[in-house]
Amino acid sequence: MVKRDRVKTVFRYECIIVALFLLFFVLVIVNINSGTVSIPAKEIIRIILLRIRDESVESNIIWKIRLPRILLAAILGGALSVSGFLLQTFFRNPIAGPFVLGISSGAKMAVGFVMIIALQYWKSVPSSVMVAAAFVGSLLVMGMVLLFSQRIGSMSMLLVIGIMVSYICSAITDFFITFAKETDVANLTSWSMGSFSGASWSNVKFSAVLCLFGLVAAFLLSKPIGAYQLGEGYAQSMGINIKAFRVALILLSSLLSACVTAFAGPISFVGIAVPHITKMLMKTSKPAWIIPVSYLCGSVFCLFCDLISRTAFAPTEMAIGTVTSIFGAPVVIWLMIKRKKNA
Repeated sequence: MVKRDRVKTVFRYECIIVALFLLFFVLVIVNINSGTVSIPAKEIIRIILLRIRDESVESNIIWKIRLPRILLAAILGGALSVSGFLLQTFFRNPIAGPFVLGISSGAKMAVGFVMIIALQYWKSVPSSVMVAAAFVGSLLVMGMVLLFSQRIGSMSMLLVIGIMVSYICSAITDFFITFAKETDVANLTSWSMGSFSGASWSNVKFSAVLCLFGLVAAFLLSKPIGAYQLGEGYAQSMGINIKAFRVALILLSSLLSACVTAFAGPISFVGIAVPHITKMLMKTSKPAWIIPVSYLCGSVFCLFCDLISRTAFAPTEMAIGTVTSIFGAPVVIWLMIKRKKNA
């Protein structure tokens, strides 16, 4: 009987994963087909599968504009979701996330500062420099949040402090933008609002390597994470080095959120909402399932939101953070109401 229930559970998990993959491919086709130039689905599949890179309009649009943007949205959306899951595990708070705790804003502040300085001497900023700056900014804010967490017992107050730190970092970023060159202000402002536009294949490759490393490392920590979810005492009894484990969670979550901020700017609510959506779909909190499925679910969520941002008021494009807030904020409100009822 137990074995039969386990088989049914695994089968349900597999069905959900297959459904998410199908939804992912549908969104990829729809995203490629959406825009001022409409490309038939058959032509899209033919160009991609046969790797046709001629000088036709359709080929240039797919390979140079739409496909890099789609892949970047998928890669970074999944990374942000896994980062949120790691932070929720670390703080044991369902509404912890890179954006709420101010980590994304810290990364935005560091990248904004580096971009303003670097653009005075170079035409563009290398991807490695942007990620490094975002990583340092993330760790800086994460350190501040951890410092406050040791003195404040209430997690709700910790989140309030995270929001205040976020506002401070955003104010400093705006201060940097004030002294930027007029030619760079538009790009900096667009980036600071969050967007997948301007994606390039170099960005896709660089972010794919970093996010794949973060995903694999997080998956390898599945067993320690599962034990940590049951309490520090239980985790220690299983032979887990708590200090080293916490450092690993901090570094991984900061790396993933920094990668997102460096290439797409700060994106709100994905890191909070998507892990919970994944748990509701899977009806489990086992990290070995949640981490990969959360990545896939985050990719689908960001592809959907990016589609809305491009097409809702075309040709005007909305910031991706605006759309993710519209769909993610209700999930957070529901979590807070549910948490209040259970208190």
